[in-house]
Formats: sequence, structure tokens, C-alpha cells
Amino acid sequence: MLVTVFTPTYNRAHLIGTLYESLCRQSFRDFEWLIVDDGSTDYTETVISQFKAEGRISIRYIWQENGGKHRAINRGVREAAGELFFTVDSDDYLADNALEHIRHYYRTIEGDASFAGVCGPKHHFDGQRIGGAIPYDTLDCSSLEFRYKHKIKGDMAEVFRTEVLKQYPFPDYPGEKFCTEAVVYFKISETYRLRHFFKPIYFAEYRPDGLTASVRRIHRQSPYGSMYYCLQLIGYPEVTILGKIKAAINYWRYSAGQRNPPSELRPHVWMYLFYPVGLLLSRIDIYKEHKH
Repeated sequence: MLVTVFTPTYNRAHLIGTLYESLCRQSFRDFEWLIVDDGSTDYTETVISQFKAEGRISIRYIWQENGGKHRAINRGVREAAGELFFTVDSDDYLADNALEHIRHYYRTIEGDASFAGVCGPKHHFDGQRIGGAIPYDTLDCSSLEFRYKHKIKGDMAEVFRTEVLKQYPFPDYPGEKFCTEAVVYFKISETYRLRHFFKPIYFAEYRPDGLTASVRRIHRQSPYGSMYYCLQLIGYPEVTILGKIKAAINYWRYSAGQRNPPSELRPHVWMYLFYPVGLLLSRIDIYKEHKH
């Protein structure tokens, strides 16, 4: 099997049908749909059972206790049968030829071990690329270079070799339910490139109850994962001095007053220069949240 389309989901029974229909319309059929339900309390399992009964595509459904998207992805990577692993959120959907494009571009780099996979753009539901137009047909570079050397903005739809992802699980801090996906993507960047192509394959919108809408609060509720990401950014030569300063500020902004973090999360001495700014921004964030 070439592709595992992986969907982590939580209480999206009323939305996941749009993604299902887009998968049923795929022109390329050598794929499975693997769903890890991150502890939904709605009727998600019933809806997926109905989809499976239709027999239109291969579906596997796994329920686990609520632990956050990053833990669902870790589980999905362990369970995946496909050579490639493609994460598609439950409230998004794919173009009808998305997997065909992925197959085509993957075949062009399949024999090159320097590539971790391929990557296509995400578009708004109205067809506009998230982040604006891009002046490339294809671009071979790491995720870090894509962001910091080529300075391309906007979310992308990464499709990784499953065997590569298995080498880079998300860190698991007890009691925390969030860790940005960039933690893994940037770790992969230390060794591998992606072939970026710019055919529209993935359609997304950011919902008021989604992760993006409340990202600062979510970062504070998972301080160790957020501190890990900030320190990771600071360590990369591709990240500019300004980018490192922003990461240092956010380290304190999201640290939630952690006084004795694990050794790998302790700050560099110079980062204390930005402690007052991070603390101020944290208090402003909390004030704005309480105001609304």
C-alpha cells in the first residue's frame, strides 16, 4: 500500500463526512484511511462504522483516551500500513486528484534517500492558497529552509515516508495535550529534504473552536512541549537572530512559571534578558482571554 491517509479526530462527527466523500472521489486508490479518535464523546464511532459498512474505501478506526493530537499522530505512525503517511484533519478535505499528485511527485524522488517525502500546498475553501502565491513549480529543500531561507509563509501538507516518521516521535510530557507538529518536521529537517510541489491538493479553514484559534492558551496549558519547541528553534542556524529572540520571548511567555523544568528544557543564560517581555506578554494574553 502506498499511502496511509491519517486523520486524528476529536468530536468532529458532524464535519468528518466531507473528508470521507473527498477520499471516496480520489482518482488514485492505493490507500487506506486510518482514523485515531482522541477520546471523542460525540457519535464519531457510529459515523465511521456507517462509512465502513459502505465498503467504498479501506478504513481503520482506533479509539484512545484523550491525549492530544501529537499522541494521536504517534499512534497513527505506529499503526500505519502505507509507505507514505499523510495527515489530513477531520474538518478539512482533499482535491479529487490529491493522492494522484502525491504518487506522481513521490515517484520522482522515491529512490533518493535524502528525501523524507513530498509536500503540497494548503488552500482555503475559496481556492486561495493559505499564505499567498508561490513562484515555484517545485522546490527541493528542508522544512526549515522553506520557512527561513526561502521565507515562504502559509501551512503546507507534508507527506512523509512512514519509516522516517517512526524515527521521530513527538515528545510526551505527562499531563500535556499539545505539541506543535513543527517539532517533528524541523527535527526531520536536520537530515532530510522534501520535494515541495504547488498543485492544489488540500483545503482547510480555521474554525473558532480549533487549535489555531486558541493557540496561545493551548501553549500555556502545555508548557513543556512549548518550551521544547522554542529551544529547538533557538538551536537552528537557519533561524535568524530576530527569530531566536522571538523564540526566547515565547519560551517565557508559555512557560507558565515552571521553576524546575527537565534538564533538556532549561534556558540558555542569555534568554533571561527577555524574561520580563515574555512575562508581560503572558499576562496580556491572560487578560485578553478573561476579557472575552
